Amino acid sequence: MIIAPLLESRADFGETSGPRGSVVLMTRIRFARNLARHAFPGWAKDAQRREVFATSLAAVAGLKEMKKGISAEMSDLDELERQILFERHLISRELMGMKTGSGFVISRDQSCAVMINEEDHLRIQVIKAGFHFKKAWNVLNGIDTSLEETLDYAFSPTLGFLTACPTNVGTAMRASAMMHLPALVIGGQMEKVVRAVNQLGIAVRGLFGEGSDATGSIFQISNQTTLGEGEEEILKRLTAVLNSVIEQENNTRARLLETEPAKLFDKIGRAFGILRNAYVLSSSEAMNMLSLVRLGVDLKMLPVELRSTVDRLFIECQPGHVQYAARKPIETAERDSFRARLLRAEFEKVGTPDFNPRNDDNEPTATN
Repeated sequence: MIIAPLLESRADFGETSGPRGSVVLMTRIRFARNLARHAFPGWAKDAQRREVFATSLAAVAGLKEMKKGISAEMSDLDELERQILFERHLISRELMGMKTGSGFVISRDQSCAVMINEEDHLRIQVIKAGFHFKKAWNVLNGIDTSLEETLDYAFSPTLGFLTACPTNVGTAMRASAMMHLPALVIGGQMEKVVRAVNQLGIAVRGLFGEGSDATGSIFQISNQTTLGEGEEEILKRLTAVLNSVIEQENNTRARLLETEPAKLFDKIGRAFGILRNAYVLSSSEAMNMLSLVRLGVDLKMLPVELRSTVDRLFIECQPGHVQYAARKPIETAERDSFRARLLRAEFEKVGTPDFNPRNDDNEPTATN
């Protein structure tokens, strides 16, 4: 398996602690870039796509950020490898289905990934765990500057960076945060938040972007406009909106704790019990139960160390990763059984939680 070295190394999950990290799982910024005097991928002939792929691959693989990373053409990957990379948010659903002259370069810690000949010649992304637009921006800007020394980008003095889709013209930048918003979902407030955020030119999507649902109460929130504002202005505006959403999520958690503690603790307790004892679990049910357990960690019902485990399991309970762990292709029913076994093994390591909200410091705790 070509991507095995990637899966065997530790991903840069980093820190998701603190009041904002408990809500923001991941920050991502992506640039779309195209090479001047070359047809966009959707219009290019196979020979032209191969030429762009070879030129781009040489430039990207030579970056210091990509040292010891992996690269491949999509035609060299089997279906399972494509699925795993998609589940890790390292390639798009569109790239999964491409073959000739399309591929990627991914850094060993999986914090940098470049797709070649997807919708645009280059889709360059940097991922940081937690809420860290500035860190992501600094790394991405450095990569972009390095690539520009060897690649001639398609750029218009009046429009900015030229892209295959007109909605990306200008900065060609999409910045997003993957947010865990269980209280807003439980409290029935999410639809109201989505409407308010949309009115500010910000998009709200599910776990895997456009067209996906919000399994696990996880939402991707990103800028919609790329023209008429600079990158820093976009990030500043998006950060303000995200801070407002974080505040609403934290306020809703506090309100639920105050007004409906038994209902809240019952949901979390049942989720913990299911993950520890179930023998059959679908991907979506596992995600929803993990979401509630993560909320339990934030509410100090469960050990704080469990948060990074839950964040890892959000990925490893996906269908592709379960098949990789099983070391063989398995059908849905067997997969659901195998997933439940994996989760039982993980949760057997967790101490017995204290679901009593009336302890000495008036907050639930956990004992190991």
